[in-house]
Amino acid sequence: MPQVSPMPHKKHKCSITCQILFIGLKLASFTIANDQFVYSGFAQANLSLDGAATITPDGLLELTNGTFNLKGHALYPTPLHFRRSPSGYVQSFSITFVFGILSAYPDKSADVEFDTIQNSEFQDINDNHVGININSLHSVQSHDAGFYDDKTGMFKNLSLISREVMQVWIEYDGWTRKVDVTLAPIKMAKPKRPLVSTIYDLSTVFIDTAYIGFSSATGVINSKYCVLGWSFSMSKTAPGVNITKLPKLPHVGLRPHSNVLKIVLPIVIAALILIAGIVVILFARRKLAYTELREDWEMEFGPHRFPYKDLFLGTQGFNNKNILGAGGFGKVYKGTLPTSKLEVAVKKLSHESKQGAKEFITEIVSMGRLRHRNLVQLLGYCRGKGELLLVYDYMPNGSLDKYLYCEQEMPSLDWAKRFNIIKGVACGLLYLHEKWDKAIIHRDIKASNVLLDCELNGRLGDFGIAKSYDHGTDPHTTRVVGTMGYLAPELVRTGKPSPLTDVFAFGVFLLEVTCGQRPIKNNARGDQRMLVHWVLENWQKGSLAETIDQRLQGKCKIDEACLVLKLGLLCSQPFASARPTMHRVMQYLNGDMPLPEFTPTDMSFSMLTLMENREFDPSGMTNPQLMTSIATLSSLSEGR
Repeated sequence: MPQVSPMPHKKHKCSITCQILFIGLKLASFTIANDQFVYSGFAQANLSLDGAATITPDGLLELTNGTFNLKGHALYPTPLHFRRSPSGYVQSFSITFVFGILSAYPDKSADVEFDTIQNSEFQDINDNHVGININSLHSVQSHDAGFYDDKTGMFKNLSLISREVMQVWIEYDGWTRKVDVTLAPIKMAKPKRPLVSTIYDLSTVFIDTAYIGFSSATGVINSKYCVLGWSFSMSKTAPGVNITKLPKLPHVGLRPHSNVLKIVLPIVIAALILIAGIVVILFARRKLAYTELREDWEMEFGPHRFPYKDLFLGTQGFNNKNILGAGGFGKVYKGTLPTSKLEVAVKKLSHESKQGAKEFITEIVSMGRLRHRNLVQLLGYCRGKGELLLVYDYMPNGSLDKYLYCEQEMPSLDWAKRFNIIKGVACGLLYLHEKWDKAIIHRDIKASNVLLDCELNGRLGDFGIAKSYDHGTDPHTTRVVGTMGYLAPELVRTGKPSPLTDVFAFGVFLLEVTCGQRPIKNNARGDQRMLVHWVLENWQKGSLAETIDQRLQGKCKIDEACLVLKLGLLCSQPFASARPTMHRVMQYLNGDMPLPEFTPTDMSFSMLTLMENREFDPSGMTNPQLMTSIATLSSLSEGR
């Protein structure tokens, strides 16, 4: 019965459900008494409401008001942590609520999650049942509405549209992964045997934080879906709802024995049949048009698809005041989703960019199923009105480069935070190269593509030019992409990316973070010089520590910083075979293995050898970016 989804479903069933919605953004922690709450009526409740949902003066939560084709949501305003740790299992929880379904006609009603109409498209068992749904309108398990008598063990039916108040108990056992749903009349104690049960590991669908609440929608029958009381508890049984304090259900429909009923009812039924026919036709047309917009890759890789309207409203019409950043791909906007109030970052790919559609598809394919604490989470996408939009976790502290190069409003990061960011990015890169089911080459590792969450943890983002391929195979691409100063020599020479070209860029990134300087430096004469050359030259002079960012003012572990500098030089070796893998890099950073012995003279000799290699002939190259890379790399051999 509880429906679990990454975002609220756009339901084609009219329903009343207790929902648990999990959100990709890591939110601030909270405190509630004993990890539980109880509402015996909602007169003083501070719930988050939208759509048709309202709270009446006497404390009744009306999810719908009896109007046709409306929806309503009511959420507990504080997100709950269902895991004790980000990688842990979802812990046990318990939910109780009291509800009533009020149809204008006691023998007719619209569809509900406690379902009163049989929908063949969702394989419903009948027109009066309770189901457990997880990320789908198809029930994992379902059963006729009713309860098992404790004394006789016999099953007794209940009519969901009887206008009677009923109570529901939902329990999840984090140890056995069992979900139990029990239904009974309001004045009866909880039956010992649950109505419907299933075994399902909710850790596979929950992430760290979740909102809990109710969702309901009306169809062509003017029904009211009401909640009278609600309680929740983490890791133990939810507290009981005090039924003596519950509000009363309102009267719905015409009074008994009214002569008006005899006249109006046939007219209403005819009108409803006509309206239902129109709705079915419009729905069929809309569904057909929507299906035509979907492509094969969306069915295989597509994560949640957001309505364009939600993103337009959430970014205030893509207002310039909400711009977080801009680049060749387009612009990134901060937004707040209208229903969940979740803060997100929306990347709007540029129409002028010839690579726009390709980058859009690449990023969805690359990131749609990736899950790692050091990668920026892709929450979903939108294709509407000819625009390409990607929706991510919002990173409140922006990109790392703003801290390294100290914009006025940004304080400089201390060494402990920098080292933690370095290890986080290395961990994320190792996951891409070796830990996921496909190998992914990022191809654009740099400080501006590392975003910082609310705790200043580093997360690698921007997968617009990433390349995925099966482990042990060739990426099959020769197009040179990336950013000047981070391009590996063999990539410039052959155009073929590999995990070791990512390692080269990561090595430059290590120097950038430790020195607080950009990969290509301008000296006093205006000449360009590579950061790796400057660090290597200082190491040769015995002054490696002098390259550490002066803004740290000596408040750092010199040995640790020098290790990172040497590792940066090792990773940015001109010969790919001499570079370590990211697995080995993590061992060096964690202190599980010492750095191999090498000297600045060894590095200088390698660079000179590369430049003197007869096979490396830049004279035939015409691409300006490649020529600039060669000229920049050539500066490594000057002045010796």
